[in-house]
Amino acid sequence: MRKLNLWLALAVATLSGFVLQSAFPALGIWPLSILGVFLVLWTLLGRKFWMSVLLGTIAGASFWLSLINWLTLYLGPVPWLALALLQAIFFGFGAGLISLVLNRGPQRWPSRWGRVGLVSIVIAGLWVLREGVTSVWPYGGFSWGKIAQAQSQSFYAHDVAWVGTAGLSFLVVLVATLVFQVLRERSIKLLLIPALLMVVMIVFPTFAITEIGYSRILAVQGNSKAGLFDEHYPGEIFQDHVSGTLPFAGEDIDMVVWPENATDISPDKSALISQTLTAVSNRMDAPLVTGVITSNDKDENFNSSIVWTDSVQSQYDKIHPVPFAEYMPDRPFWRTFQPELVDLVTRDYSFGTRPNVVDIGGTVAGISICFDITDDQQAYDMIAGGAEVILAQTNNADFGKTSENLQQLAIARLRAIETGRSVVNISTVGTSAIISPTGETMDSIPAYEPGAMLDNVPLSTTMTPAMSFGRTIEWLLSMVGLVGLALCLLPRRP
Repeated sequence: MRKLNLWLALAVATLSGFVLQSAFPALGIWPLSILGVFLVLWTLLGRKFWMSVLLGTIAGASFWLSLINWLTLYLGPVPWLALALLQAIFFGFGAGLISLVLNRGPQRWPSRWGRVGLVSIVIAGLWVLREGVTSVWPYGGFSWGKIAQAQSQSFYAHDVAWVGTAGLSFLVVLVATLVFQVLRERSIKLLLIPALLMVVMIVFPTFAITEIGYSRILAVQGNSKAGLFDEHYPGEIFQDHVSGTLPFAGEDIDMVVWPENATDISPDKSALISQTLTAVSNRMDAPLVTGVITSNDKDENFNSSIVWTDSVQSQYDKIHPVPFAEYMPDRPFWRTFQPELVDLVTRDYSFGTRPNVVDIGGTVAGISICFDITDDQQAYDMIAGGAEVILAQTNNADFGKTSENLQQLAIARLRAIETGRSVVNISTVGTSAIISPTGETMDSIPAYEPGAMLDNVPLSTTMTPAMSFGRTIEWLLSMVGLVGLALCLLPRRP
């Protein structure tokens, strides 16, 4: 491999981001994740730190601007540009650190094993470190766009049960970096190394999940006008879901699950809504799980999921509301830049403190509200809390017929495999699906169609290695990257 001239490097950096994005839904061509990483590395070859940061930022910009363009549908370009460019800057500084290892590592570890193996391992660790940081910071982070999340339909998807999301990202980047380093060595026979790793990743056994029974779950997609700017009368979304549920009265049902915001008038503010929820639960002879906005005696508002029979039996309040959407951090500061958009967030949701695990008629369920499904820590908390199934309630109406719902569904599928739990991904407008612990789609409803899924959903208490080790995997892999980087920065002995 030779160093690209600057203009070609700029072009390849731009291309690499689009290639990476194409590995994610809607295109979902997962092998392109390896090619995208390869192209990023090529632009960094022979570059100094700050030039690498620039090239990485360009690659990150083309990746993020195309990956989350669904933000522009109703909110316009400002939030999209702000979030994408912030993530691109993180991507750029991650690329700068990687360039230090890519260009100094072969001198630090001059053996062939060092030049190919150690350099690749450290670079993969730094990639995991950057994904980990951006997932938690700033304002709670944005845990979208991890390279593992492009693998939900890949030959490697089953490996996430063993190594977690961070470990799968590490392995994908490791494969790409090994290929790159081997080509730098100009030794075709060494391509057996990344080829062997890919074979091991493919044939590695699927982690065995033991089912302890099933819950017969009815999940209803109302196809409601539930977006921020949709015109609807109060209670219309609620009525859509009532209407989609009642035709199943008399069926053998253990629980009914509605999506986020399905009950658009809180039952504690309307006797009619409260009575209707009770009537529906009685007709179905099952607890009803629904998304609703709740408040407390301190005038705090929460994006909540409640379990209802004749009253609230259990409740989860969203632990991490989405900044700039569900609450406005540092409102006075950001309002000076875009007051019209900031003022759209009229209600600041508070941070929930209740566990994200609830009892639903004897079945222990982990509750995920919208972007919760992307949060690794919340997955660990669910499983530690004894969740036997995951209910992922969401409202994708603000993103229309874009790829957002498919990207979120892919994350939910990967989460099912990682946790060893069935995931009921139910949306107001779709795409909704029930996913088995092995990642298979048991049932689904297309986007923008009313419908319901009634299935025997497997329950499990199996602890996958990914859940057993939890965040330790991410920390260890990140530490490998940091230690390797530090060694590359140390002055060489004369």
